[in-house]
Amino acid sequence: MPKLETKGNRLEIDGKRVLKGWESFSGWYWFGVEETEPGMWFGLVQGFEEEWGYFSEAELKSNRMIWKIKAGDLSIAGRRQ
Repeated sequence: MPKLETKGNRLEIDGKRVLKGWESFSGWYWFGVEETEPGMWFGLVQGFEEEWGYFSEAELKSNRMIWKIKAGDLSIAGRRQ
């Protein structure tokens, strides 16, 4: 299980700093720790399962049920064990 930790005013997952995050009405979270190319991210997805993978920011933005987590709220976002 990946470990989400708040360090100061930022969120880290397994020691990797989260740069951007998104959440949805369904309770899913996407945490980008590396932008691999413009608009493509590698990071943790908390859905039915928690897994590391790649996702598209454009695809997330195209869904009205998903929104970007504000920078000030990112450090407290996500499901914690």
